[in-house]
Order: sequence, then structure tokens, then C-alpha cells
Amino acid sequence: MSTPAELAAHPMCQLARVLTWGALGLLAYGVVNWVAAQPLFALHNIEVKTPTAHVTEAQIRLVAERRVRGTFFTVDLESVRSSLEKLPWVREARVERRWPDTLVVSLVEHVPLARWNDNALVSEAGEVFVAALSQPLPRLSGPEDSSIEVVAAYRSYQAALTPLGMTIDELRLSPRRAWRLRLDTGMQIALGREQANVRLARFVAFYPRVFAAPLVANTAETPIETAPPVHPVTVDLRYPDGFAVRMPNGASPFKPSTS
Repeated sequence: MSTPAELAAHPMCQLARVLTWGALGLLAYGVVNWVAAQPLFALHNIEVKTPTAHVTEAQIRLVAERRVRGTFFTVDLESVRSSLEKLPWVREARVERRWPDTLVVSLVEHVPLARWNDNALVSEAGEVFVAALSQPLPRLSGPEDSSIEVVAAYRSYQAALTPLGMTIDELRLSPRRAWRLRLDTGMQIALGREQANVRLARFVAFYPRVFAAPLVANTAETPIETAPPVHPVTVDLRYPDGFAVRMPNGASPFKPSTS
């Protein structure tokens, strides 16, 4: 049988072993961290794996100078990724290590679809971002958090107008949820708040029947020719069974007779 002294010494031995292993573990952790932080494992290269149209090498290097801290083992990849995604054109970033001294960066850029409200752009996915761009784009506008809805409407309305050879220059959704278009011809179309797709489809169906290029005869020997088409200035589709138009200079909106 164990004596009382031996029974008391047993838990003490267990505690001593726990403390010893704990101290060894802390020592090993410290040694590993010390080795990982040595200049031998410093990062020297950043490689952009994906081609970019708008993000420049100078922007990526600036992020690297400000956010890449530590060595191959200790660098905070999440911090670098988050900083890259703050660049104007970056939609998504991924950062990986590649032995022995390189960070590999993969970027997904926004694809601009249109200008949004006063000073932003909106992507094909309906995401709003702020970036500089000189190329001409259609202009979309709407209340806050309506960009996805407006982009979807733009695609739908443009598809409906394409058979007429018309292009949307501007699409607006008012705070009262009413739609208005301005086309590349200068024509403005009021769609209203309800059944906008139905109203626009009716307009597209009737447009070729109602509007046409006027006929012009130069001389008796010259065949009759068509002049450039005259487009309405405004079209109001907010009627249950039709639409109203205003023509430039009081011109008639109806097809001339060919007889």
C-alpha cells in the first residue's frame, strides 16, 4: 500500500510533468516564430496572376509597400487581400504564398456597364463603384440600393428597342418608382410606374406602322427617295390603350401616303 506521503507526491509529479511539457511547448513556439521571422524568409516578389484592364502595377506595388509586413510565413494574407479590394477597379482579390519569396495575386475587376447617378459607375452585375473612366457610357440613375433593379430594367428595355435600331442613352428611376428613357436619337420616353415592359412592347410593335421616313421627289426623272427619318421628341406611354407623341416642328407623326 502507498503511504500518505507517496499519495501526496503523485499529483505533484503530474503537475511537474504538465509544467515541463508546457514550458517546452512555449519554447518550441518561440523558436519557430523566431526562425519564421528571419530575413532569410523575406518576401521579395509580387506576381499578378490575372491580366488587368484598369488596375496598374503601380497601384499593386503601393498596396504591397503599405500592407505586406513580415516574412513568407508571417505575412497577413487577409490584410493584403482586403487592401487590394479597396482599389477602385477591384471587385475580388485572392492572395497566396509561393515558395520561397513570392506572393501571387489574382484579381477580378469590375466590368463597367454605365455611369451611375452623379459620380459613380455601375457594373454588369449591378455593383456600384467609384473609379475614373473617360469612355462614353449610358447613364443610369435611381434611388439608393436600386442599382440591380435599374441594370435589369436597362437590359430588358434595350433588348426590346434593339429591333428598332435604337439605343438607350439614359434610364432613370424616380423616387416615386417611375421609369423614363432618353434614346440616342434624343427621343424621351415616359414609361411610368406600372406595366413598363408591356407599354414599351406596345410602342415597339406600333412604331414601324406609325412612323416612317417622309418621301421626297427631286425631279420628274428621279425616283422618289426617302429622307432621313423624323423621330418624335417625346413619347408618353402612360395610357392604358395607346400613347401620345410630340413631333419636332409640328411635323405629322403619321406615314405619308405612297399613292
